[in-house]
Amino acid sequence: MSSPQPRIAIIGGGPAGLTLGLLLHRAGIPFIIFELRPRPTDDDLNKPSGMLDLHEESGIAAIKECGLFDEFLKLTGECTEAQKVLDRDGNVLYTDNGEMSSRPEISRHALSKLLISHLSANQIQWGRKLRSITRSTASGCTEIELNFGPHGKETFNLVIGADGAWSMVRSLLTSVKPHYAGTQSITLTIRHVTEKYPHLAELVGRGSFSALGNRHGVMSQRGPQDSARIYIFLTIADEHFATTAGLAGQTAAAAKVRLLSDAALLGAWGPTIKELVTVACDEETADNPGAVLDTHPLYMLPVGQAWEHQSGATVVGDAAHLMCPWAGEGVNVAMWDSLLLARAIIKAHEIGGNDGVAFQRALDPLVKEFEVEMVERAKEKAEESRSNGRMMFGEDGAKAFTEFFLSAGLSL
Repeated sequence: MSSPQPRIAIIGGGPAGLTLGLLLHRAGIPFIIFELRPRPTDDDLNKPSGMLDLHEESGIAAIKECGLFDEFLKLTGECTEAQKVLDRDGNVLYTDNGEMSSRPEISRHALSKLLISHLSANQIQWGRKLRSITRSTASGCTEIELNFGPHGKETFNLVIGADGAWSMVRSLLTSVKPHYAGTQSITLTIRHVTEKYPHLAELVGRGSFSALGNRHGVMSQRGPQDSARIYIFLTIADEHFATTAGLAGQTAAAAKVRLLSDAALLGAWGPTIKELVTVACDEETADNPGAVLDTHPLYMLPVGQAWEHQSGATVVGDAAHLMCPWAGEGVNVAMWDSLLLARAIIKAHEIGGNDGVAFQRALDPLVKEFEVEMVERAKEKAEESRSNGRMMFGEDGAKAFTEFFLSAGLSL
């Protein structure tokens, strides 16, 4: 007598969880994605968001295996692959038109909308907060119980944590938690920048813009609604900087005074970059009256962190190998994880069929192998990200970043 059909849960509806779900959907394997956020509306997904450059061997490979490459290409182009590097005084040290890159940019919202549109409504349960997770073994089969509080408890044979930095699924595998990376991030948006501020649109260009100095950075990427997404990265030892500096609870417009007057922040920067930050802060508050400044510390997991494989649960993306964004690898490695894990699940399903015990028996060695390989892949990318961060936020980040691009051009 066969055991019940295997049940698969994916915790998290970001790029990693959605990619994995779509790959299983295409293979005819049942699953449920549980996502904390409420279902986004079209208006939500049409708002400016961060841009993601997808890489051929990872993010693009996953998109192709999802059968979405042609649709994906139609959604790129809002941010070109051009690069611009300036010092803190606004002097342009390097510029290109993207000729050295083949990594198309797509907005995070557009990628989510694309993936969601190819899943059935009953395959994603929105507004589900995971309260606790426990493992039990009976009759040779491991079961994972997920407790969603008022939404009840459900039991699965396989739970994949695509639930980000503070993953609850990861707690089944290891006690390791992310640590503060020494950088504070502030996000601002200028919509319709070409029409409203043509000189700033020309300053930041059509692609990626980086002004670096004093171990800090002011960066930009173009995006939907002719927007310029402005990021301020501050090298700060204090993890709780926003609170201790008195910025927590302030609007962006109010916070700009401290940001632009304090010599330890951007006070020593030139008028060109200060104007960009001033406009970004004012526009952010005008678009979102009363909203507090979007500032948060960046975290990372130990580079190369591994765990002993345990049946019934695994993690992908930031839940497995959280890293800083200095190599543009986070979403790419996450989608790569999902691509390779999906292949393992599909293979186990072909072997075990609809028998839960047979499926789990076939899956265990495949997931163990996947985890070992994932740790090595992620370690390489995390080391690259850490190295890039040291370069960009070093003593003379603008000069170092310029030399990086110049040397890359010579090696082509």
